Amino acid sequence: MTELLQTLIFGALIGGVYALMATGLTLTFGVMKIVNMTQGALLVLSAYLCYSLWVHFGIDPILGAFLITAPMGLLGVALYKLVIERVQRIDHGLTIVATFALAMIAEGLIALAWGPNTRATTPPYFNRSFRIGSLVVPQAQLYACLLAIGVTVVLQLVIKRSWLGYAITAASENPEGARLVGVEPVRVGAWIFAISVASTAFGGAALSFLFQFVPDSQDVWIGLTLSVVILGGLGSLAGAFAAGLLLGVAEAMTTTYVSVRWATAVPTLMILIVLTIRPQGLFTRATRQDLAT
Repeated sequence: MTELLQTLIFGALIGGVYALMATGLTLTFGVMKIVNMTQGALLVLSAYLCYSLWVHFGIDPILGAFLITAPMGLLGVALYKLVIERVQRIDHGLTIVATFALAMIAEGLIALAWGPNTRATTPPYFNRSFRIGSLVVPQAQLYACLLAIGVTVVLQLVIKRSWLGYAITAASENPEGARLVGVEPVRVGAWIFAISVASTAFGGAALSFLFQFVPDSQDVWIGLTLSVVILGGLGSLAGAFAAGLLLGVAEAMTTTYVSVRWATAVPTLMILIVLTIRPQGLFTRATRQDLAT
């Protein structure tokens, strides 16, 4: 029983981290119908920025995430204005190609700036744990999961309770109608990209002290974040968080009771099963496409 509880704790904590890393992709994928293939590269970039703040100034990665949020948000606006908006005018489907190209460019620039060697931050809590009886709760995973909960709650409040959230909803569901009430979809798109890229600062911070990373680590993280978004349902932040927890627990259970070699196959297997049973994702209601059209 203790082993099962310990496995569930590890799985839930790492699942919260997965959800945190997928937050930005959830917004762009669900609201703008854009598969932002730069998500993995932006996570790795944020991790390197937190690493630099840690090495050169001794700033804790979690605090460093708050410091780099604004610069990452501005980078998101720049990416949208310089690339995404222009590509969308030609063919909306080309955005996946454009963002994939940006990811490759970003990987090369990161390698030039920081080199190919493996990096990681080591704050005091990175290898410490709390003990609750016979159970162990790793501090680093706990703090990262709490950070994920905080970011998800804040973004949910912004989307559901603020004028910006109403504008985002209006522009995504009915662009022409939104223009009639003074909401410009292009401007809203810039805000969405700013928020989604800014959120990678927190995912990158967690990545920096939970895992070792190199410039091409983005390949792993874009695949995993896409898995979370697909499982949770497009555009659902709460769904992405729940899917992250489910994926983390599934990986932990597979590692403990089957084999660590099978753990990497868990996201793919879960996607195949979910797409067969519920193509809209586990936590999104199906809609009638004829009425939506």
